[in-house]
Amino acid sequence: MTTLHPRAFKVTVVWTLGLLFLGSIVHATESSLACPDWPTCFGSMMPEMSGGVFWEHLHRLVAGGLVMMFGLATWLAKKETPDRPWIFRASLAGVGLLLVQSVFGGLTVIYQLPDLVSTTHLSLAFIFLSLATMLAVATHGSVGPGAPPPIGGFGADDGRRLTIIASIAASSVFVQSVVGGLVRHTDGGLSCPDVPLCLGQVVPPLVNIQITSHFLHRVMAVLATVAVLWLYAWAMRADVPVRVHRWITAAAGLVLVQVALGVLSVLTVLAIPPVSLHTLVAAALLSILVALATVGTRAAVDIDAPKPVSLP
Repeated sequence: MTTLHPRAFKVTVVWTLGLLFLGSIVHATESSLACPDWPTCFGSMMPEMSGGVFWEHLHRLVAGGLVMMFGLATWLAKKETPDRPWIFRASLAGVGLLLVQSVFGGLTVIYQLPDLVSTTHLSLAFIFLSLATMLAVATHGSVGPGAPPPIGGFGADDGRRLTIIASIAASSVFVQSVVGGLVRHTDGGLSCPDVPLCLGQVVPPLVNIQITSHFLHRVMAVLATVAVLWLYAWAMRADVPVRVHRWITAAAGLVLVQVALGVLSVLTVLAIPPVSLHTLVAAALLSILVALATVGTRAAVDIDAPKPVSLP
């Protein structure tokens, strides 16, 4: 019997990526306060969808849909995986994350975009994306009660190495994204108007939060790029399945695109397309790296394998 919760988790991942993209458009178009109240917009759940209200309220509607979608995935996981309770517990944690993130989204409006609250709102979105990705990959291949088939194609040692390197890369991308959120919400996107230097120096005077966060974002971009390319270099030498190698190659390509979009964002004075795509590519890159780390874990340790039955 085919189970539905893995599909629901995969839909959740795609939905979350779309929501992050919409959130970036909301900020880039300066529509964050187009609806001055929350959870309604000008006292209505269906305001006139024009101008900035279109982007801000659309973002809210898609966020509400995500809560319902993941709620469905959680219910399916409880129903279809009674022998793997960790899936339901992780899903419940995801529901909690979504609710907390929704509250922070409301606080950003009520208190008119405080920097730390807005950055926390974005950070929680990346954490939820990582959790949803882990669940989607960990449950991939489920065909009914019991374990999904083990990941084949490489040994446990390579699986552990994949998990370690991909986790390091994912962590660096996550930190870079959080710092990028701080840059965005403190209006520090043009604090370093030149590339590759910052105010004409390798290390600029770190005199305020805008310059400091922007410079740190660039430093983390270098570290994240090195980590992803390290993963790619390892995969070129290791004996990994073709499909896994393709995803690693995709990650290497995305990190280069991400760097290019960051440069383009500065050179175009924060034009909406490159700024919005910069967030989307960061989220997609993080999701792929978390997926690869989860694949490595499943290859090294069959976390879903049924326990052996001891004979009397």
